[in-house]
Amino acid sequence: MAKLGLSVGLALLVASAMSASADTGIDVTMNQAKVIKLSREADTIIVGNPEIADASVQDASTIVLTGKGFGVTNLVVLDAEGGPIIDEQITVSRSTASTVRIYRRAEIQTMSCTPFCEGSFKSDAERTSESEMSGN
Repeated sequence: MAKLGLSVGLALLVASAMSASADTGIDVTMNQAKVIKLSREADTIIVGNPEIADASVQDASTIVLTGKGFGVTNLVVLDAEGGPIIDEQITVSRSTASTVRIYRRAEIQTMSCTPFCEGSFKSDAERTSESEMSGN
């Protein structure tokens, strides 16, 4: 009977992993954090490209993702036995709410308009991305 319970549990784990992979992944906004609650305690956390996103551990079942650079990477979280808890794609994008982008030839300026338009903070990744887009 215990063997049957293990098989059913394994089947449910595989089914939940398959449905999770059918999702679009995790969207994170540049320079913002997102809290991820896990179904069970994590032992190992892997971010494919730490220049795009960073994962910090709040506690054994809570991870905080921070968007560091534009792009797509992945997040893999394993339990103590090496079983996957999360294997998701992370997409980091710019916040377009309340912002205006001004293009002057090759120069790009992003303004944060909340409620008055002012120059917004740019990380190194944003500056690099904008210089690559303008061909400098």
